[in-house]
Amino acid sequence: MKVKVSRRAHFNAAHRLYRKDWSFEKNDEVFGKCNNPNFHGHNYELIVSVTGTINKDTGYVIDMKVLKDIIKTQVEETFDHKNLNLEVAEFKDLNPTAENIAVVIYNKIKPKISESLDLEITLYETPRNFVTYAG
Repeated sequence: MKVKVSRRAHFNAAHRLYRKDWSFEKNDEVFGKCNNPNFHGHNYELIVSVTGTINKDTGYVIDMKVLKDIIKTQVEETFDHKNLNLEVAEFKDLNPTAENIAVVIYNKIKPKISESLDLEITLYETPRNFVTYAG
């Protein structure tokens, strides 16, 4: 029997969507307001879901305190109140779209949990726009 458990978190971050190898006009055409050279911010909502079998001894799929601490160190401390383009190494050469942010978060958390557990990241950039990535 597999069970999915989830923890919600949030972080605030600024970014600019653009490609260094494109002209400003091309970036503006593709990314619109998100190409603002002065950046713009979001209040991101994150749902980290872990699926696995229930441990017979503990009754847990994963200890939620452990998951909370992983999210804190791997996501909140790295991303919160940061300019993703300038301050987060993973986005030095990667456009910080919601899709890419979700994949980066997945890649930061997955090695910190048991290989027997499945991981799913849902990232809300706005209340209506969100992405889900499960590896």
